Amino acid sequence: MKGITAARPVLGKYAQEVLLGGTLIALVIVFSVFGPGFLSQINITGIGQSATETGLLAIAETYVIVTGGIDLSVGAILGLAGVVGAKVMALRFGGGVDLAIAAGIVAALLTGAAAGLANGLMVVKTRLTPFVATLAMLGIAGGLTLVLTDGLTVGGTPGVVATLGNQVYLGYLTIPIIITIVAFMIGAMYLHYSRFGRWAFAIGANRNAASEVGIPVGRHLIKVYVLAGTISALAGVIDLMRLGTASPLSGENSELTAIAAVVIGGASLFGGVATMTGTVLGTLLLSVVLSGLVLTGLQPFWETVVTGALIAGTVAIQQLLRSGR
Repeated sequence: MKGITAARPVLGKYAQEVLLGGTLIALVIVFSVFGPGFLSQINITGIGQSATETGLLAIAETYVIVTGGIDLSVGAILGLAGVVGAKVMALRFGGGVDLAIAAGIVAALLTGAAAGLANGLMVVKTRLTPFVATLAMLGIAGGLTLVLTDGLTVGGTPGVVATLGNQVYLGYLTIPIIITIVAFMIGAMYLHYSRFGRWAFAIGANRNAASEVGIPVGRHLIKVYVLAGTISALAGVIDLMRLGTASPLSGENSELTAIAAVVIGGASLFGGVATMTGTVLGTLLLSVVLSGLVLTGLQPFWETVVTGALIAGTVAIQQLLRSGR
C-alpha cells in the first residue's frame, strides 16, 4: 500500500492515467506473448472496431457521471436509434441512396436526443433519481425496439453503409474508429476546457453550491442527458455501419461495460471527478482484455470476471491515491 500511495505525490493528478497506461502496456505485452496474432493488423483493427461502441457510450457516461448521475439507458438508446436509422434508410426515398442514409442518420440522432431529453426531464422535473429515471428509459427504449422489429433484425439498408463501416484506411483505421477518435477529442475539449464541462464538474462536486453561484443546475442537467442520448444514438449509427443491419439486441448490457470503462478510467460515481483520457484508457483496457482472452483460448465469458476485478482494483487504488492513506 505504501508503494501505491507514494505514487500520488510523484505522479500528481495524473497518477490514475499513468497507472492505467502501465497496466495497458503490460497487458499488450502479455497477450502478445501468449496470444498468437495479437499484434497483427487485422486484430488491432478489430480491437479498434469493437472499442467504438463502448468508447462512444463511455463518453456519454462520463458527462453524466461527472454530474453525480448515472445513465443505465445508453445501451438501449443505442439499439433503438440503430433500428430507427435502419428503417428510415430502408425506405430509400425513391431510390436516393445518399438521401436515405442522411435521413436515417438524422432520424437516429433525433431519437437519441429525444430519449435523453426524456431522461433529463424525469430527473429534473419529476425529481426521480438518475438511476430510476434511466432504468425506466432502459425498459421503454428496449421495449420500443422490440415493438418496431418484432424481435427480428432490420435489413434493407444501402450496401454502401456496411462498406463505409468496414473499409480500412492507412492500414488500421476505419470510419467508425476515426469518428470515435474525433468524438473523444471533442468530448475532452468540451469536458475540460468549456463552460459546459466546468458547470458539469461544479454540479457533481456540490449541486447546492453550483446553484448558489448562478449555475442553472436543472437546465444544465437536461442538456447533459440530451448530449448523452445523442452520443448513444451516434454509437447506434456506428453499430449499423459496422454490421450493415440493426439487431434488436444491439447495445444489450453495453451500459455496464461503458460505466466500467469510465470507473476504471478514474471517475468517481459520486460526481465531480473524471477525465476523458482516463475514459479512453478504460475503454482500451476492456477491449484489449476481451481480444486477448479470445486469442489465448479462454472463454469470452471470463470478460465479465476480469471486468469486475478491474473495477474493484481500480476503485480501491483510486481511494488509496485520493486518501493518501
